[in-house]
Amino acid sequence: MLNAIIILVSILAAAGIGYDSVELLPQSVLTQVTNVEALRWVTGGFGALVGGAIGLSLQITYRRVETQVREMPVETLLTRAIGLVIGLLVANLMLAPIFLLPMPWEFAFLKPLLAILGSVTFSYLGVTLADTHGRGFLRLINPNSLETMLVAEGTLKPAATKVLDTSCIIDGRIEELLGTGFLEGQILVPQFVLKELQQLADASNDMKRIRGRRGLDILNRMKTAHSERIVIHSADYEDISTVDAKLVHLAQEINGTLLTNDYNLSKVANLQRVCVLNVNDLAQSMRPIYLPGDSLDIKILKEGKEPTQGIGYLNDGTMVVVEEGRKYVGGELRVIVTSSLQTSAGRMIFARPQASVMA
Repeated sequence: MLNAIIILVSILAAAGIGYDSVELLPQSVLTQVTNVEALRWVTGGFGALVGGAIGLSLQITYRRVETQVREMPVETLLTRAIGLVIGLLVANLMLAPIFLLPMPWEFAFLKPLLAILGSVTFSYLGVTLADTHGRGFLRLINPNSLETMLVAEGTLKPAATKVLDTSCIIDGRIEELLGTGFLEGQILVPQFVLKELQQLADASNDMKRIRGRRGLDILNRMKTAHSERIVIHSADYEDISTVDAKLVHLAQEINGTLLTNDYNLSKVANLQRVCVLNVNDLAQSMRPIYLPGDSLDIKILKEGKEPTQGIGYLNDGTMVVVEEGRKYVGGELRVIVTSSLQTSAGRMIFARPQASVMA
């Protein structure tokens, strides 16, 4: 509706100017015109065409400005508004004495020009200073907020919004991680991720249907438990086909952090300079580190490759190779770590029974 109004007003204004511009022609030219009224309609029609083009340009410009304002953080919008007001106040205070000075009639046109030039200059200067030091203006609004002051001084950084991936929702560990309180900031769930979960839940394949329903159940529980932090975002990109590309594009637009457990998506996002939190990397880094001499209780599940070896596993899946552990298969015993080895398949720990070490 607003687009049509902008274009229509531009067409009517330009048509009116074209219609009345005939009066500006010299009288000698008007005497040579046989039908002045027809000339008015011709110039009015030409003005309407020009006005339509101008209105279309204004409409496109308005939409771009509106999109930028909507995507602009609230604190940036607020500080720029404060900077603009301060710039206009300074401009009026400085130009007021100039307007009181006597000025010859021939130079009277300089006053409005100085007013326009001064207002534009100081307004731009105020907005520029607001972008540089604007968050300090927030102290004027909320001087008792320590967090606001520290953010304004650069001591603290606001927590980035996390964009949640489909695989991360289905995985389920994000629900427990969110409940521990270690994950800060808002959790953004894009509409196209919800759509993908719904498609999985409605799939004919049993495995896909189970995964989709599990993801929806987990998301509902997270939304119920953390209603203020879980936000469903309506953004979608019709020109982008894959969900992974949409996630990376959204994270770039809002300067957010991508939360996933997809290895390939993590690499693609890193190549495009998008901050990524990989749940698998977090789980890997949180695995306990056992040094030689540490003791642990392990259940021997099977025989090893060597004649005397027994094999057990920790809760995180780490393989423990126990020397002289074959005779303990099916039982539990305390072992002493002798060494560890990092392989492409994961980490392996070598140990010996505590009784044999003490002997």
